[in-house]
Amino acid sequence: TRAGGTENEQVAAAKNTPPMLALLLATPTFMVAPAPPSSLRAPVRAATSMGSLDRRAVGVGAAAAVALGTADRASAAEGGYPKMTIKTTQGEMEFEMWDDVAPKHVKSFLTLAKQGFFDGGAFHRIIPGFVIQGGDPNAKVGYGPSGTLDGADKAKVRKWGTGGPGYNVPAEFNERIHEFGVLSMARSNDPDSAGSQFFVCLGNLPSLDRKYTTFGKLTKGDDVLRKIAAAKTVTGDIPFERQGIERVDPL
Repeated sequence: TRAGGTENEQVAAAKNTPPMLALLLATPTFMVAPAPPSSLRAPVRAATSMGSLDRRAVGVGAAAAVALGTADRASAAEGGYPKMTIKTTQGEMEFEMWDDVAPKHVKSFLTLAKQGFFDGGAFHRIIPGFVIQGGDPNAKVGYGPSGTLDGADKAKVRKWGTGGPGYNVPAEFNERIHEFGVLSMARSNDPDSAGSQFFVCLGNLPSLDRKYTTFGKLTKGDDVLRKIAAAKTVTGDIPFERQGIERVDPL
């Protein structure tokens, strides 16, 4: 906490942005205690002490970051990037994996994918214009028999956003910017607390740059990403209908 309120509160006040939107992806992961059973919104509140992620803020030096990111990609393009697909209930998305700037994250993600870690999961948080988030093994269970929150197991739903693979991946912050289709890793307040939870950007998010590890980008399936982003949500940015991650396959 800083004098005059948390950084999140200061930025939200300055931008007239609700704190829930001004701060997301210092999201509760396995490093944060599970939400108290009294509220499904606890994961959002748990994040409010962390650095601001005002989606409308313009990062200083964004143009330089674009230039550097472009140079990085040009140098890596000769050998090509590894790729993977995410088969969802809305269709399939394909991503290139930036192993030149985030080798540890790419290796961890692809290893988990080969083990089937993500299969049968779901995107447990969706904020239109901001991100969709998945990769929590806890989100494999909780929806009701119809695949919606009707008849859902509330105790299991409350655990969404708190799970991981049982290990951490050190931060690999880099110059690749957060823009539509970019794949990045969620974490707790500790920069080195990334695990399996990831998010896909739904727009340009400069306030996330060099604070979260970007490690890939959508190459096919823009329409699928937009369909998921348009899903109806309830309190806590939880999709009312399951937006499933059926399979993740390295190519």
